[in-house]
Amino acid sequence: MGEGVGVAVELDGNGGCRELDLDEIREARDTMWADLDYEETTAADWLETTVGLDPVIVEAMTAEETRPRLVRHRDGVLVILRGVNLNPGADPEDMVSLRVWVDERRVVSAHRRRLLAVEDVQGQLAAGQGPATPGDLIEALATRLVARMGGVLSELDESIDALEEEVVEGAEHRELRSRLASLRRQAITLRRYLAPQREVLAAFQTQKLSWLREDDRLRLREVADRTTRHIEDLDAARERAAVTQEEINSRTAEQMNRRMLGLSIVAALFLPLGFLTGLLGINVAGIPGAEAPRAFLVVCGLLVLVVGGQLALLRAIRWM
Repeated sequence: MGEGVGVAVELDGNGGCRELDLDEIREARDTMWADLDYEETTAADWLETTVGLDPVIVEAMTAEETRPRLVRHRDGVLVILRGVNLNPGADPEDMVSLRVWVDERRVVSAHRRRLLAVEDVQGQLAAGQGPATPGDLIEALATRLVARMGGVLSELDESIDALEEEVVEGAEHRELRSRLASLRRQAITLRRYLAPQREVLAAFQTQKLSWLREDDRLRLREVADRTTRHIEDLDAARERAAVTQEEINSRTAEQMNRRMLGLSIVAALFLPLGFLTGLLGINVAGIPGAEAPRAFLVVCGLLVLVVGGQLALLRAIRWM
């Protein structure tokens, strides 16, 4: 297809497609779908000269940083969505931007990294069970993006469940706090992009476009509803993580209080003992028992009695 273009196909209207050569893209009679890497050096020129997109749309599709949004331009729509990053070694919350231009006869998608959702739709077309119209195609892409997020959210829920169980079982809190902070950060990042993406999908299905059919609108509404449920799941996960954090803090404070109580009891026991031994240890004349051979034993017995009395007092006031 040329540098930067991953695939270019023409939908046959029955769920299948045929691959297009570079020269056939502009002459395609049915819906054409091109998918490319927007970071390739020739991507912008290819979009403008070969596909024939407006320079304003090309600039938006190849911008370095974007957030989910929808831009109406004449009888077409530029949709920018986000998908979870499921590439090996990547963090799912490091979401991949998918930019899609869709009009009556063209769908052009651009992304920098591999997106399994795009490959899912390409696989459906190869099997003859894919989308047949531009509305079908954008809905299929949005559906697969949302479906891929479901697995990540399920893993997030399971991780929080495991943390809650470990907290109940009394696991080491220092390690738990680190893992919990990572999960909370993941939930916050995912929600940051899903919330505007829900608004984009909701706005898309209300657009008055000649090529957007009523059943396309209904399916897009369903995708927006599923995105809303994912956002609610993320909110619930954040709340559960916050409750777990509070439980960890409470248990840590309880452990600290027990240790401080132990130190306080030890200090309370040795305070009078230190006073007595210090008093009897002063180097002046007249210390009782200084010449008695059994005075040391008597003092030790007295100290034991003092400790016994202190322990009885501490138990009476329920410090022990």
